[in-house]
Amino acid sequence: MNNIPRCEHPKPQMRRENWMNLNGEWDFAFDFGNSGIDRKIFEEERLDKKIIVPFCPESELSGIGYKDFIPAVWYLRTFELSDSQRNGRVLLHFGAVDYECRVWINGKEVGAHKGGYASFRFDITDSVVTGENRVTVYAFDDQRSGKQCKGKQSVLFHSFGCEYTRTTGIWQTVWLEFVPTDYIVGIQLYPNIAEAALTVKACTRGSKILRAEAYYENTFCGSAETEVTSGNGFLKIPLSKLHLWEAGNGRLYDLKLYFGEDIVNSYFGMREISIDGEKVLLNGKAVFQRLVLDQGFYPDGIYTAPSDEALMQDIKLSLEAGFNGARLHEKVFEERFLYHCDRLGYIVWGEQANWGLDHSRPDGLKHFLPEWMEVLERDFNHPAIVGWCPFNETWDCNGRKQDDDLLRITYLMTKQYDTTRPCIDTSGNFHVLTDIYDLHDYEQDADVFAEHYQDFAQGGKLLDNHPSRQKPVFGIPVFISEYGGIKWNVDQKNKENTWGYGDSPKTLKQYLERYQRLTDVLLDNPRMFGFCYTQLYDVEQEVNGLYTYNRIPKFNMEIIRKINSRKAAIEKDE
Repeated sequence: MNNIPRCEHPKPQMRRENWMNLNGEWDFAFDFGNSGIDRKIFEEERLDKKIIVPFCPESELSGIGYKDFIPAVWYLRTFELSDSQRNGRVLLHFGAVDYECRVWINGKEVGAHKGGYASFRFDITDSVVTGENRVTVYAFDDQRSGKQCKGKQSVLFHSFGCEYTRTTGIWQTVWLEFVPTDYIVGIQLYPNIAEAALTVKACTRGSKILRAEAYYENTFCGSAETEVTSGNGFLKIPLSKLHLWEAGNGRLYDLKLYFGEDIVNSYFGMREISIDGEKVLLNGKAVFQRLVLDQGFYPDGIYTAPSDEALMQDIKLSLEAGFNGARLHEKVFEERFLYHCDRLGYIVWGEQANWGLDHSRPDGLKHFLPEWMEVLERDFNHPAIVGWCPFNETWDCNGRKQDDDLLRITYLMTKQYDTTRPCIDTSGNFHVLTDIYDLHDYEQDADVFAEHYQDFAQGGKLLDNHPSRQKPVFGIPVFISEYGGIKWNVDQKNKENTWGYGDSPKTLKQYLERYQRLTDVLLDNPRMFGFCYTQLYDVEQEVNGLYTYNRIPKFNMEIIRKINSRKAAIEKDE
């Protein structure tokens, strides 16, 4: 698979040996009139263009680089199957397709999916044949509809402010998986530190004996088995050795699952997240969350990292700058990124790309919740994810205020599905029902910034910058989940075409002084459990990153690291 772009296994927590990566060259066609279904393109055996999957047609890596709005696109390729590959079930997986998707195998429709960020699969067993098969994919995308989540994709022709180049169609790996007739559909993993045990919930197709084995650094640590008769199996693995997953130390166990002829390789981390008053605890200890905003954009791939190494690099750049985690902002990141977070002990908050959805619509819930529940299901087992944030800055739309029930129901459904993590209903504004009260504050004057939280630090009330729409909740954890965003353009020739928060410092010394003073305010506040700085790297015209868009350091990272990594007030008691 070395010649295949993004050839690594896309789902490390559900890895089987029998799979086929379908990335690479596909036939491709624009459908500007969105008439392709009427014209029965799904019956055609060739399309007029070529594209490199999994890169979107707006990206340079796709081989196309078309930047204007694209209402609909088509993809087509063939693949060969042997008799042995058809012995069981054949599953077709998509990492992500933006936004509405329909799929045909050999001219027969096999399924549809709505949502640009969640992974999905179709059972295509009854539609494939031994020998050559044809897969055709249609994708429809309308970022300006108000009915879909689009994140930071620009609603104007050009990128502007904090909105950037769009992504249409396939933007994550496409692959086939060959499974037995009876197989494991999915798993949920529940670590229990007090009992030094892992509970496994498995959803299965068929009835068999389910066996699970845990290993740490290739040493056997425990096993358990149970008979599954109704499609759901539960078992508890007592661990002979307890190794905790911690921030900065991603200790992972290997997990091997057996269900009849089905063998699944997975992993898990022994860690627990809890809230104690105003503290967010990791394994019972207060760990100051030194987060940075990461938006997951790449100059050549846009939404899609050019390589697995590029995913790892962004985490390493963050760690080098003294952060211990990130808000994965306005985008659902691919599973490979989360895998590297798990390995490296890098804490993250999972977020949906809710911008683009009209939060005032009475039907907003039906456009948002189904995909969000798919995201929760996909990412539930990642130890690096310490909390959920389905919404970010739910601003008014054309003068209409948010539908509070949209946020309330989403929060309740999130907590119903996942009892192990806190949930922030909407980051910054406007809170309705939340486990954590966070604020966004881009004040650039450090003295004024300090005044905002001085009374709160001394035991008083929290000053909210949207007092007419939301009221701080006393006694729950608080942090500033966006701050800084200091504008610093390394290319002084294009200053007028760049964007960032506040006035840019005139000198490097002024920048570093502002950065330190703003950060010190939050580190020294005994009632803050963390911060999130905007942002890790520049994105297109937005130049408030610590690195350029090409991931080149804009500053001496040792200085930044020292500012970020010094002991916080909440850590001094630990």
